[in-house]
Amino acid sequence: MSAQMIPFLIAGLAGVTMAFQGAINSGLSKIIGLLEATFVVHVVGLLFVTTLLFMFGLGDGSLARYAEAPWYYYIGGLLGVVIVYGVVRTMPQVGVAPATTAIIIGQVLTAAAIDHLGLFGLKQIAFTWYRIAGVFLMAGGAFLLLKK
Repeated sequence: MSAQMIPFLIAGLAGVTMAFQGAINSGLSKIIGLLEATFVVHVVGLLFVTTLLFMFGLGDGSLARYAEAPWYYYIGGLLGVVIVYGVVRTMPQVGVAPATTAIIIGQVLTAAAIDHLGLFGLKQIAFTWYRIAGVFLMAGGAFLLLKK
């Protein structure tokens, strides 16, 4: 396996964990409530990353440099709440596969726009006809997956 494949494997693993997370969080929300589950998920995540950073010293940066980041880089936490809430809200209604399919289509379209514009200091990657075709193929696959 080439070193170039490692990021794709990590991203694939993130996708696997997202599907499990959505299903598990949805189950929790049925017991304790939607916003309550969103809160608990983030508290557990905070405790976990706190342990990794401060007990095991696994960070590779410096928290002391926080002021160097533009303000909008800090809205990721807010977006995380919106993501967890949206997933927990929709999966019980439409199912894990359809909700995840909609999430992926939304992610790919937004990611293509971010790449095309080179936002947030990322490398600019043009939205070519190949990428447009790829999005349409994904959307077609999503339609087939969602068809009853």
